[in-house]
Amino acid sequence: MQIIDAQIHLWGSGLPSNLSHRQVSSFDTEEAVAMMDAAGVHGAVIHPPGWDPGSNAMAFKAVKDYPGRFAIMGSLPLEDPASRGKIAKWRDQPGMLGLRYTFVDELERQHLHEGRIEWLFEEAEKAGVPIAALCTDSLAQFGQIAERHPGLKITIDHLGGRGGTTTLKDAASMTHIPQLLALAKHPNIAVKATGAPGYSSEPYPFQAMHTYLEQIYQAFGPARMFWGTDITKMPCSWQQCVEMFTAELPFFAKEDLPLIMGQSIRHWCGWDHA
Repeated sequence: MQIIDAQIHLWGSGLPSNLSHRQVSSFDTEEAVAMMDAAGVHGAVIHPPGWDPGSNAMAFKAVKDYPGRFAIMGSLPLEDPASRGKIAKWRDQPGMLGLRYTFVDELERQHLHEGRIEWLFEEAEKAGVPIAALCTDSLAQFGQIAERHPGLKITIDHLGGRGGTTTLKDAASMTHIPQLLALAKHPNIAVKATGAPGYSSEPYPFQAMHTYLEQIYQAFGPARMFWGTDITKMPCSWQQCVEMFTAELPFFAKEDLPLIMGQSIRHWCGWDHA
């Protein structure tokens, strides 16, 4: 079974602005590869973080230095008018799969809800560029976007929750789940099952999260549910993140595990590699 992590961050300078990440000035490709090898993780999708201006170059170098091992979900500045014209050829860049944005701050949500960035979804749909979003307070809006743009593949980050931007744990961190499950009716919406251990106040195997993972699995199915870690936020090892899914969740059908653990995100994002 090939195991692909749906989201990691690599950086080489500066402390993470999100305090839930390890507060270290570097988490580089070689360190990630060593940890992935130890945990049996075969590949990962890099999300270059904004706090390091060199993170994009680092991601492209990782793709070059480790062929087939890494891919990228990048971003374009939404306030720059020139960004619209770059989407058509976005995936021509080596290893680039799509675009990823966060809609956590009030201004970001306002622009989304008022339709000021509708051009992003229009252009991405035309170009076949998948979009991933951290959008807990805008789940209903993404359902509407999915309806308007049925050819656009949308991935909801971190079980639909706030990821490392919240200190809430267990049930308190999952109050959005009914809204997330309602999006399953849209065939062009998938869910990253990333960062589940980080929402739990309990130790491995993070039992409090199992019910929500089962609900997402039943609603979206294995073709639209992607395992991953956001490892630099996790309270456990990469291996435990893997084994939580492969050994501790009996509701996953055996034949579905390879899909959840890697095949589905590769297919969804068009990541073809040897």
